[in-house]
Amino acid sequence: MPFNLKTCLFIVLSMLVLEKTKAQQTDQLLQEIKRLNDKIENLSYSFDQITKKIEDVNWYNKLEELAYVDKVRMTGPPKKIKNATAKGAGNPLVFWSYVFIPKDFDANKKYPLIVLVHGGVHGNFGVGNDHIVKEFIAQGYIVAAPEYRGSTGYGKSFQQSIDYGGLEIDDTKACRDYMVENYNFVDKNRIGVVGWSHGGFHALLNVFNFPESYTVAYAGVPVSDLIMRLGYMDNSYRKLFSADYHIGKEVVQDVKEYRRRSPAFQAHKLQTPLLIHANTNDDDVLIEEVDHLISALKANNKKFDYEIYDNVAGGHHFDRIDSYKAKEVRLKVYNYLQKYLTPSKPFAGLQDLMKASYQPIAK
Repeated sequence: MPFNLKTCLFIVLSMLVLEKTKAQQTDQLLQEIKRLNDKIENLSYSFDQITKKIEDVNWYNKLEELAYVDKVRMTGPPKKIKNATAKGAGNPLVFWSYVFIPKDFDANKKYPLIVLVHGGVHGNFGVGNDHIVKEFIAQGYIVAAPEYRGSTGYGKSFQQSIDYGGLEIDDTKACRDYMVENYNFVDKNRIGVVGWSHGGFHALLNVFNFPESYTVAYAGVPVSDLIMRLGYMDNSYRKLFSADYHIGKEVVQDVKEYRRRSPAFQAHKLQTPLLIHANTNDDDVLIEEVDHLISALKANNKKFDYEIYDNVAGGHHFDRIDSYKAKEVRLKVYNYLQKYLTPSKPFAGLQDLMKASYQPIAK
């Protein structure tokens, strides 16, 4: 074999070895990047758990003079798993709920209950709800706030147990049932479910699915139509639903499943007094989505109440912030609820609300 051909073969073989080495190094590098990404992701769940512990302390500090604040564990339906024979398969899911009881309550009396549901695809019952809890407590309500499956602050496994519009709705109902079963001063005939955004979504599906369990419901700026919603949200939001641990399919792959989880397509089930609020400049739940729900309720000849606010400051949060207008709107909500739940100390006017929620407690 001529020398120059040998040299060429040697060079070619050397290049192939070098390329193989580079490919191995690239593969190792990609594996290391994935490992680091997984570690960072797991750290984020740990940070969420730390933040939740801090929030729990804040709840006690903010309400200790007004309410007995507790956090209790209960069970909802089993979570969905791929391996039906795995260890613990079929066991009910354990989750936490907050309980707020007015300090001046009398255990020999009966009190109305508000099941107050937090929002978010992944969220939790944070201290940003403190004024609303104060306002309910001041009127003589007991408040329970479920940290249903998918809530943040309880680790990766719990957060990825999410079942949007499915088993999470049953968790909220389980919280309601827990309160009736464990607190004999809760009046089972005076129970309201209240929420904003995804919490409003919970309120709607709870009264649609369990009409005998609630006396009244309020849904503020509620997620109402998942098919429409995923059409106008970005791809990162859509991926939360099509993830393999969640619904696992895109809308185009299973339209019926997304309809089943959308209140606008379940409006025919309504039997409970219901108030809906929305805002035309909502930049999260577009007004068209709530319009679909309202139209569906009307088409089914359902009796309910609603009000559409025009371009009120605050957008999606217009009646949960601390503006004067937000307080006025919340007072309307409380007036609606009190017609059905008859709390012992309903607000006579806006000054009562402001005194209860924003003014220092007199010593």
